[in-house]
Amino acid sequence: MPKKNQTQPGSSPNGSAHPLADRVQARLAEVSLALDQRARASRPRSRRSRADSTPAAQPSTATREASSLRRVFNELAVTHRQFRLRSGQHTSPALREAARVFKEAPSVPSLVAVAAFLEEDGLLEW
Repeated sequence: MPKKNQTQPGSSPNGSAHPLADRVQARLAEVSLALDQRARASRPRSRRSRADSTPAAQPSTATREASSLRRVFNELAVTHRQFRLRSGQHTSPALREAARVFKEAPSVPSLVAVAAFLEEDGLLEW
């Protein structure tokens, strides 16, 4: 009888069967949805001005994606900073370079490169 705890072929050490890039994409989608919901949230009537009676323009897809990328990158930065404080380790030069590349040109592949360093240390919860 097979064991229930067997790992699937191709799964990562933390038990996830999804490649890191797919997990980063999923996290970006979650953050994007949260940002959309927040943007659609209405203020109480007492705080609305007459100018608010016209529907506001929705942020463009590029703006929303950039915001999502920055938000996920900042989550990773906070997680890594907390890890460094607990462990006393310094940031590796390779991680610093990956972060620099992301900051210069935010994109999904550059974010995946940063997330890979946290994945190696077992810091990603998603």
